[in-house]
Amino acid sequence: MSGLDRVVLHSADGASAEVHLHGAHVTSWRPALSGDERLFLSAKSGFHGNAAIRGGIPVIFPQFASEGPLPKHGFARTSAWTLSEEKKGQDGSAIAVFTLASSTQTQEIWPATFLATLTVRVYASTLRVELEVQNTGAEAFAFTAALHTYLRVHDVRQTELVGLRGTRHRESAAPGVFKADDDEVLRIVGEVDRVYVDAPHRLVMREPDRELAIEAAGFRDVVVWNPGAARAAELKDMEPQGELRMLCVEAGAVQKPIRLHPDDRWAGSQTLIELPRDENHAMRLQ
Repeated sequence: MSGLDRVVLHSADGASAEVHLHGAHVTSWRPALSGDERLFLSAKSGFHGNAAIRGGIPVIFPQFASEGPLPKHGFARTSAWTLSEEKKGQDGSAIAVFTLASSTQTQEIWPATFLATLTVRVYASTLRVELEVQNTGAEAFAFTAALHTYLRVHDVRQTELVGLRGTRHRESAAPGVFKADDDEVLRIVGEVDRVYVDAPHRLVMREPDRELAIEAAGFRDVVVWNPGAARAAELKDMEPQGELRMLCVEAGAVQKPIRLHPDDRWAGSQTLIELPRDENHAMRLQ
């Protein structure tokens, strides 16, 4: 599938994940409970080392989207990270740690001196991804970030996201206009591109035959994105009708930038948990 260097993690209980050094990009997650692939990866995604991978979990840093002067979504997702550690946890989990330090190349884009660390841990029904940023320089800096998680779904039109009721959100196209939904669940109809501000730490994505818990810590915001049919057709690296098989639910630090003084550290994580199948679940979606 890819000529890029990658690390494949296997926990003692049979869960697995795959991470490319290009972007420290998680491209596969199969929990032990079902063995199903739970991350969407476009069949047309390029693996050339000079572009972002379409799908999986891109690391967005040090800028979210085009909301600032830097290249869209920053440079972390297209940078070569270093595998600094690979180990097994006492619980049998498989863990890999990747680092990206500031360099001449990054400082040509963004002058900050930093060390970013991404820790990926997989076990049982759980995938946990943590991003840590340390200011290793003499000047303070600010950044925005996200884990741009593409979740694989059977059909996004039959998918619900639960837990955002009453949370303020803004459309990416109208960053200064905030709204709050009264609906118990969010259903995806056409293109959706929203930033939910100060969002709950736990959401649940429901499909007719399965559920996935999405938990965040450190990240205050949640981004929900699906390009819809028209926008997806414009994306050269999106497979035909790929938008029907994915939903991005991203842990983000978007609305309020993180500011670090020298030697300060910040960390944020997203944890995905495949929930046990419920025989009554399909009836709740009808």
